[in-house]
Amino acid sequence: MPQPVSDMAAGFLTITNDGGTADKLTSVTSDAAGSVTLHRTVGTSMQEAASLDVPAHGRLVFKSGGNHLMFEMLKRKPKQGDTVDVELHFAESGTVKVAIPVESATYQPATGH
Repeated sequence: MPQPVSDMAAGFLTITNDGGTADKLTSVTSDAAGSVTLHRTVGTSMQEAASLDVPAHGRLVFKSGGNHLMFEMLKRKPKQGDTVDVELHFAESGTVKVAIPVESATYQPATGH
């Protein structure tokens, strides 16, 4: 996550599904934000998504210019070096807790990180 400069922030990560069954990321929650929404980039426009597919033996990549998380109504502004706790909610796999590191405000994630 790039260090936020307003009450919103983007989040980037890669979800790897090593299993033989496809899954769906249905929502993300975090105590750091009023809401976290899933977005996909189609052409040059950003669209909110109700869910995103995680293919069997595949990955769902969130990166700048592509799929990403939007943290809205931040309850605090995390600084570089902090982590933001999130819960990833899946249709099949239940809830998975992860900590997203906060990087510099100009951070651009590389694919696969």
